Amino acid sequence: MTNAIHTKRFQVRAVDIDQSGRLQPVIFMDYLLESASEQAAIFGLAVTDLFAKGRTWVLSRFHVEFLHYPAWGESVEINTWPSDKLPLFALRDFEVKDDQGIAARATSSWLIVDLATRRPIRTSEHLENFPQLNRRAVKDDFASLPAPSREDFRREFPVFFSDLDLNRHVTATVYAHRAMETVPEDVLFGFRPVSIEVNFRAEAFYGDTIVSRAERIEAPENSGETENIRRPTLASFLHRLSRAADDKELTLLQTSWGKIE
Repeated sequence: MTNAIHTKRFQVRAVDIDQSGRLQPVIFMDYLLESASEQAAIFGLAVTDLFAKGRTWVLSRFHVEFLHYPAWGESVEINTWPSDKLPLFALRDFEVKDDQGIAARATSSWLIVDLATRRPIRTSEHLENFPQLNRRAVKDDFASLPAPSREDFRREFPVFFSDLDLNRHVTATVYAHRAMETVPEDVLFGFRPVSIEVNFRAEAFYGDTIVSRAERIEAPENSGETENIRRPTLASFLHRLSRAADDKELTLLQTSWGKIE
């Protein structure tokens, strides 16, 4: 169906860039989620539409492969589409273009959750007439991500009011931001993420404290390769974010870093 693909354009603002003048990876991810929300709203499936039925969207998995980071003032075009519908999960993919070509690709997995019970609802109850394009931008079967086996790096963060979304829990990209804050300084200032994979496990709320732990691992041999485009990966990390009060596992992530512009 031609209307399965939704296109949204952004111009990179000064507040969106890092110290080198390139789009911050977490803001890049925010752009993707904004484009997804816009298409859902067009088809009457925005978070606020589901609220009226006592339900909401919850992001379960997010996998982004970065090929290029646009600079301040440049424009990006995001194409997004529902790529598959499983009994409990709706898959959505993304392709980002800028003046140099493909800047990023991503795939994601979503649940519709009952607000009262916090239990998932079958997709057939809401997505029967939702358009779909059976094409994946990133091949990922969303197998469970491994947790760190040791604690090489650790930081703690309170949940700020500004971290909350419409569901009144910590918004998805905040976890990626808190995870990357544990990465050592030489990596943060010398490299950029070539891939970020996130497995959301539980919710955090205002008043919680999040413990962010990371383990440095050997970069996978195929890390940084998307459709014959190879970007050398020079550092990789496993991340685990948990609630300080009870060590409840909130999110698992894997980040890989390299020299890309």
